[in-house]
Amino acid sequence: MLEGPDVSEALRGGVRTRAQAWDFARWFADTWMGRPLEPEDGHGEDELAAAEADLGFELPAALREGYALLGRRDDLTRQQDPLVPPAGLYVDNALGGVLAFRHENQGCATWAIPLAEIEQDDPPVVVESSEGWIPFLDRMSLAWVELVLGESLFGADRLSLYDACELPDTLLPNLRTGYARVDLPDHPMWASKDDSPVRWYAAPGRLVRRDGVQDQSWIHAHGRTLADLDSIREELPGPWVG
Repeated sequence: MLEGPDVSEALRGGVRTRAQAWDFARWFADTWMGRPLEPEDGHGEDELAAAEADLGFELPAALREGYALLGRRDDLTRQQDPLVPPAGLYVDNALGGVLAFRHENQGCATWAIPLAEIEQDDPPVVVESSEGWIPFLDRMSLAWVELVLGESLFGADRLSLYDACELPDTLLPNLRTGYARVDLPDHPMWASKDDSPVRWYAAPGRLVRRDGVQDQSWIHAHGRTLADLDSIREELPGPWVG
């Protein structure tokens, strides 16, 4: 795994296996969040087995492994749209049954695995959006990577490293030349079709999420340091809210 702080380099070639997702989570926790993953950052076997007993079926490997690796790291999983703890996993009747594992912070959206796919090691994920239930990402391991990136934007103790603006199309050349597209598939923003697809861009020490492809689409910026965030503001001189 890459030693430098460039997310686009760390994810070059995409996330093809579960092991790559866990390698990325370890790298990101250490390199970007300043604290490596430790054994106590995951949920133990007893907790996971108890959740499976309550549900009446085994958790998919990609869900189980993610909980075991980082399910207790709130800075990576519970800042904006929190991961449900294992004891809080539940089945919703939508789409013939889904296993809900994440919620939008005001209860406006839910991320889940269809029960029809629950026996897959790395099943697809759906999200309850303003348009109803729609596909989110085609593998749970990808959803873990998106969760880590998304939740890291909004950490309460890291908000000084975050800013947002509605980016005019006139500044898109700056984004496209100064930042590499992160190799994650397009995925929907639950709030609105106008805010989809979500795409990520990065440069060393700088991370940008763009919600939608409209003029004035929102971008969310995360600097590894204050100097990195200031660089984003200088390179993309939009109407920053911070």
